[in-house]
Amino acid sequence: MSENSLNTANHLKRSIDWKQGLSISLGVPLLILPSLGYIPLYLSAAAILVWGLSVIQGFMQNAAYAEMATTFPKASGLPGYAQHIFRTENYKGKYDKGKLIGGFSAWSYWFAWNPVLAIFAILVGGYLHGLFPVLAGAFTEYQLSLISGLVIFAGLFVINWFGLKDGAILGYILAAVSLIPLIILTFAPFATGHVELDNITGSWMPADWAWDMHHILILFGIFAIAQWSACGWETAAIYGPEYKNPSKDVPKALFACGIICFFSYVLVQAAVIGVLGVDGVIAEPISPLIPVAQAVFGGAGTTITIIILIAAMILIIQTAYLGSSRALHSMSAENNLPKIFGKTNRHGTPFIALLVTAAFNMVLISMGSMTAILAAAAIGYTCANGISLFAYVKAKKHPALANLERPFKAPKGWNRVAMLFGLFNLPLCLIGVVYLNSLEIGWAPTWLGFIVLALYIPIWFYSQHESTRTKQEASPARSSDDVEDLEKLPII
Repeated sequence: MSENSLNTANHLKRSIDWKQGLSISLGVPLLILPSLGYIPLYLSAAAILVWGLSVIQGFMQNAAYAEMATTFPKASGLPGYAQHIFRTENYKGKYDKGKLIGGFSAWSYWFAWNPVLAIFAILVGGYLHGLFPVLAGAFTEYQLSLISGLVIFAGLFVINWFGLKDGAILGYILAAVSLIPLIILTFAPFATGHVELDNITGSWMPADWAWDMHHILILFGIFAIAQWSACGWETAAIYGPEYKNPSKDVPKALFACGIICFFSYVLVQAAVIGVLGVDGVIAEPISPLIPVAQAVFGGAGTTITIIILIAAMILIIQTAYLGSSRALHSMSAENNLPKIFGKTNRHGTPFIALLVTAAFNMVLISMGSMTAILAAAAIGYTCANGISLFAYVKAKKHPALANLERPFKAPKGWNRVAMLFGLFNLPLCLIGVVYLNSLEIGWAPTWLGFIVLALYIPIWFYSQHESTRTKQEASPARSSDDVEDLEKLPII
């Protein structure tokens, strides 16, 4: 089947190269912002090591994902691979339970990325409230968060209506506005001598840290929270169906973003702790970069930093908005969500998925708690990564999949590495983040996460019913071969 035949009303279009895919994913290095003051609260300066190890974990996992991206070039990243691989051949019964597993993985991935919009809209509202006294007098911080979310989501919807290529252009602009000044803000404290190594080496671990079960579970929870940020550059692979040359573009975009993440996560955390000390960071858990800017650049630096961070947050929201909408589109294409979520406009934009994503996040903003939303999202992310890595292992061993052409191959024996990190995610990180949530926030975010994930089951059964009805209606007009081709469209 030709590439042109796939460019129908409900299919994505190949319009970007690896540089444009990278630009859209450049919001990922900025995901450290909500956790800059959070992880030192538990691990002091060892937070620097956690970020480095978490990005290395990302390289291990993304080597497997890059191989899957080139093996299934029509699949949209993690959601697409898992849905395709877990489908059961010649299944018996009314429903394919293998599709339920793959669809649940994609749903978990959507729920992991989706709340990024709400989290950073809340942050934008908070920064605006602190920066402009006029706004603070007229609106509460909560109202500004709602207004910020509405304006940003509406603006990004309009921009992305015209296709992913325009979203990449916005990524270039915001990357220049936010990443370059952020790099300056990271390196300036080292160059000016404001970083004191004693702040790092003298407070490497908390004085009361012990290697008992309580602290080990906390550590697993910390890694679950950290990987939500530091491993998130796998989103560069979700645009697989939209790269012009996926076999080359996907690995380039993935690993280029990974290198940027490694240096930015380690150095940003080191700079913040080096200037403020662990106690200073804990005193500014939401925005520790602001006092760093004050120390290095003076009062004017604070205002500039807030403006830069707002631009950075819009870039993060752009990355998450596109990634989560592609996850919904992928699920619809695989008949794991109702068909309406797969609708695209003439530019190849899944506009229904974009609208649903924005509406869901407006509801999340109304919760008002950024920490609770992030904790719930981390539950979804551990599930998505664990199942996706198990899917990679199956793809390497299953007779129907093992001999498929793989333009990019992870190193020999990588299925063992994937299995190891799959088990690290499920169950270890999942147990850890639930335990950490119960200690710090209570059970609300855990219940939120599990309830949203569980909602997928009735939605999935409805989707199977819809798919069966569609096949029955199509059978008089199309031969069985035609229907089989339609089912395979998303993954050819």
